[in-house]
Amino acid sequence: MSLTHKKIILGVTGGIAAYKAAELCRLLVKAGAEVRVVMTAAAQQFVAPLTFQALSGQPVLTSLWDAASGDGMEHIHLSRAADLLLVAPASADFLAKLAHGRADDLLSTLCLARTCPLAVAPAMNREMWAAAATRRNLEQLAADDVTVLGPAAGEQACGEIGLGRMLEAGEIAAAVTGVLAAGPLAGKRIVITAGPTFEAIDPVRGLTNRSSGKMGYAVAQAAAEAGGEVILVSGPTCLTPPAGVRRIEVESAAEMRAAVLAVLPGDVFIAVAAVADYRVDAAATQKIKKSTEPLTLQFIANPDILAEVAAMPDAPFCVGFAAETERLAEYAEAKRLWKKLPLLVGNLAQDTLGQDAAELVLFDAQGQHPLPRADKLTQARHLVRHLSTLLN
Repeated sequence: MSLTHKKIILGVTGGIAAYKAAELCRLLVKAGAEVRVVMTAAAQQFVAPLTFQALSGQPVLTSLWDAASGDGMEHIHLSRAADLLLVAPASADFLAKLAHGRADDLLSTLCLARTCPLAVAPAMNREMWAAAATRRNLEQLAADDVTVLGPAAGEQACGEIGLGRMLEAGEIAAAVTGVLAAGPLAGKRIVITAGPTFEAIDPVRGLTNRSSGKMGYAVAQAAAEAGGEVILVSGPTCLTPPAGVRRIEVESAAEMRAAVLAVLPGDVFIAVAAVADYRVDAAATQKIKKSTEPLTLQFIANPDILAEVAAMPDAPFCVGFAAETERLAEYAEAKRLWKKLPLLVGNLAQDTLGQDAAELVLFDAQGQHPLPRADKLTQARHLVRHLSTLLN
């Protein structure tokens, strides 16, 4: 990770996660960035400005009335030379300020007067994150082209568990690299499916596939690192979405199809999800009671999302995945040709499902490109580099 010569304004708002901002500042400086820290009054209740001054090597700004610029216009001057304004942690209160254009302290005024991109790393209690007002504010920020990094799920300082934790400093620093880098997917809209689907039999039972979602989430992270605008349509998993990635949660194949079509058009569609091929024709509305008699279920085919997207008149660059248990090369290439895909990723399911590493083969018009066994994020980065070459 290199941020050499990048100028980053790090805004710190009030919250226990402010302690993570100190480590974030250190990592950004270590990566070569020039960091100027701006703190709100509430942030100073958690971490002293002297900490950030020592880590950044720069004076910390805390008030609209700081005279660092000599003309009282620091809120104007700062962003003019900056490559990025990053607010971490961004409290629920500060997100509301941004969404409504309030400017009542140095940091909020700086955000309103900025000429550089703005990214925020939210941190708050899970109920505050789920509140309708916060959701509306986030929708407005997305419409205003503000990049939202996280949050993550886990145990919170209040003792509750859920979404709202600020991403770890290393995750945010990696995301910043992707935001600032003119990567091979910069300016591209990337739609990715991941995880399994779940097809209801009755209210308590269903059909699913053995998929952890790890490969799809790794591809989403690699695409974001390459500068893409990534939308991840995910079936049920226990995974946290990568920094800077927008996740849409679905359950069934029909829901996944609807979500994919809703976010298209795009530049690239990567179908990593293990979509159930079949669903019950008529799922029971009440629990099917156990019996000693045989149970017969009528199955019908689910929509083939990848084939449908690839057949669109304005189809994006489509990448498929084929998890086989035998004759990988034969079946994977046949699938690529049948669906008319420029690129397909093949693997043997028994060597990959649920594991952190994978051995993959890329199939395209030029032939086969084996990727020796490695962790899934490494493989995802290889895949993104290869598809970027084909795409460009």
